[in-house]
Amino acid sequence: MASNSETGLLIDTIDYEVGQDNIETQIGPFGLDIHNPVFIIAGAGIVLFVLGTLLAPEAATGLFAGMQSWVTGNFSWFFLLAGNIFVLFCLLLIVTPLGNVRLGGKDARPDYGYVGWFAMLFAAGMGIGLMFYGVSEPLTHFSTSVAEGAGSADSWAPLAGAPGDQAGAARLGMAATIYHWGLHPWAMYAVVALALGLFSYNKGLPLSVRSAFYPIFGERVWGWTGHIIDTVAVFATLFGLATSLGFGAEQATAGFTYLFGMPDGIWPKVILICLITGVATISVLAGLDAGVKRASEINMVLAALLLLFVLIVGPTGDILSGFVGSLGAYVVELPALSQPFGREDANFSQGWTAFYWAWWISWSPFVGMFIARVSRGRTVREFIICVLLIPSLVCVLWMSVFGGTAIAQVINDGFMGAAEAALPVQLFEMLSHLPLSGITSLIGIVLVIVFFVTSSDSGSLVIDTITAGGKTDGPLPQRVFWCVFEGLVAIALLMGGGLAALQAMAVTTGFPFAFLLLLMCVATWMGLRQERKLGN
Repeated sequence: MASNSETGLLIDTIDYEVGQDNIETQIGPFGLDIHNPVFIIAGAGIVLFVLGTLLAPEAATGLFAGMQSWVTGNFSWFFLLAGNIFVLFCLLLIVTPLGNVRLGGKDARPDYGYVGWFAMLFAAGMGIGLMFYGVSEPLTHFSTSVAEGAGSADSWAPLAGAPGDQAGAARLGMAATIYHWGLHPWAMYAVVALALGLFSYNKGLPLSVRSAFYPIFGERVWGWTGHIIDTVAVFATLFGLATSLGFGAEQATAGFTYLFGMPDGIWPKVILICLITGVATISVLAGLDAGVKRASEINMVLAALLLLFVLIVGPTGDILSGFVGSLGAYVVELPALSQPFGREDANFSQGWTAFYWAWWISWSPFVGMFIARVSRGRTVREFIICVLLIPSLVCVLWMSVFGGTAIAQVINDGFMGAAEAALPVQLFEMLSHLPLSGITSLIGIVLVIVFFVTSSDSGSLVIDTITAGGKTDGPLPQRVFWCVFEGLVAIALLMGGGLAALQAMAVTTGFPFAFLLLLMCVATWMGLRQERKLGN
């Protein structure tokens, strides 16, 4: 066992071997290497959830709605406050000497170049959400802000809205959208990714969520304290992923219906989820470099081409000026939007912001571990800047192009097709008002599907790592198991209440993990201070 002076461990020796609590067995031709009891508890819980939801969908619908209402109604302030803490923590690391610490030690070098790194980060971190909400969220905030009753207790407008002022409503709508897709969500991802990377690469601990809490709980992370942490992380990750996969299924099905007249309803979505899960399983079998990395780079190119097309053929001047103006509006409105207490826009702060923060938090174990796996060799400062600031700007650009175009269609052309359409169809309605709409809409569907595949593949990799005690090379059947059940949970949620059920489970599972993220900030600070003293 290595000594403290050799590796920078938090104590003289860590009496733990990766996978020491695992059960290695053979079931027919399939080998298993699973952590006891995390895999068993999480796996059994997920199976029971799927069966219960499918057998009693009406009761599940009421339960989901009640859970979401209770969490957002009573704890929206907590989500907003926690989000602010995560952003401030990340910005603090950038400007302090702790930013010089390198993940993996002072001699470590990155495994991936910037292009491949960014591609995997975006495909895993925001893909389906950007496609689903890229048009709908800016347009919705604009519509609610400009409405006559904006600012009333029943309004869904952010802050007080801008009744009758289209330009003001557009600025406020974009500021609210950027707030949900900018610094705050990426700070949540960065906190988890940095903690996992630091304690795995620099401290020699397993690549598992429990490892990030070693400075606080010590040896207890190898016992039931750690088991509970990892199990909560698995549930949060799986339901956060299922929410995104459900959104993807809703939008892809809506696109096929819009373009080709395919029947709508629950069963086409179920069939689509099954087909795409099958493709994701093939990607799992291909491995990280051949599967996720290649699919992510393909999707990055397609997304860039679609963005450039809309930027060029759409209202280019309005988009570019809106991009700058939206950033300015975001800076101006950020203090009010991020205020946790005394909010009068309860529908917006609870129904939008609290949901988003819970969703991002539930995604953070998945995205954080995935980013950690591909970020070895980066300094903390480089890591935070790249994971926090640069992706935020790209999200702002995406929302400005797609959402800004949809808003300009309303203001300049009086085109209400996108504004009056259902959420999953709004992207395609916006594209229908531009040239080559059939081709661009088809590209949009392809993007949703490939984002679905990369999210499912990456998610199964992360969940399998957690449930294999930190092993990153567990048997393939385990990853296939989680990949399949991600699809099954998405199907169960769609049948148990549709989009409302998806949102409810993201909020409910994100709530307990938010407490763990706050503790993770403390543990990371402690670990970085020691690394700084050791010269790493």
